[in-house]
Amino acid sequence: MNLFVVYTLKSNLNDKRYIGFTSNLINRFHSHNTFGTKGWTINSRLWRVIYVEFFESKQEAMKRKQFLKSGQGRAWLKLNVKDY
Repeated sequence: MNLFVVYTLKSNLNDKRYIGFTSNLINRFHSHNTFGTKGWTINSRLWRVIYVEFFESKQEAMKRKQFLKSGQGRAWLKLNVKDY
């Protein structure tokens, strides 16, 4: 069984945040910090993981990611994640 991970990254360069989901956090993290050659996250490297949640289904993970990207979700992160 694959687990899906919703994660929040914070840039060490400029304090930007990124919320995403994946089924392989280690590879995805390396992609954000090393392998990626295009996209929003390459301009704010180096990233660090500040929050993760695990889900058994892709649909649950996608729903949670969308919530965390909303105004309510960002407010929840500010209240519940120490380094947000």
